[in-house]
Amino acid sequence: QVQLVESGGGSVQAGGSLRLSCVASTRFFNNYVLGWFRQAPGKEREFVSGISWSGSSTDYADSVKGRFTIARDNAKSTVYLQMNSLKPEDTAVYYCAAGTRLSAIVPRQYDYWGQGTQVTVSS
Repeated sequence: QVQLVESGGGSVQAGGSLRLSCVASTRFFNNYVLGWFRQAPGKEREFVSGISWSGSSTDYADSVKGRFTIARDNAKSTVYLQMNSLKPEDTAVYYCAAGTRLSAIVPRQYDYWGQGTQVTVSS
């Protein structure tokens, strides 16, 4: 069992930045592909970004390319999501997820989930 705990959410104005962090409670952090998803009220959970075991391969949703950056620190069992140039449409609860399938972009392809952190972007 892997527990994931997100932090770093908050409220910012459009154009601002936030960095989300997700710490995993496992000695085998290197074995997991990690992803960030988000869910806005009334909408389905959607893929934001993913990163491979070593961090050498990353994926992004088209809506965040060029603005968000995913990274991982395996020594700290932590994955990050740097979010720049935030827009009101980025407002959502952001979830960290862990799985074993590379380039997975569908929620059911991930095995473990955090509790989520709220990001609110005002115009």
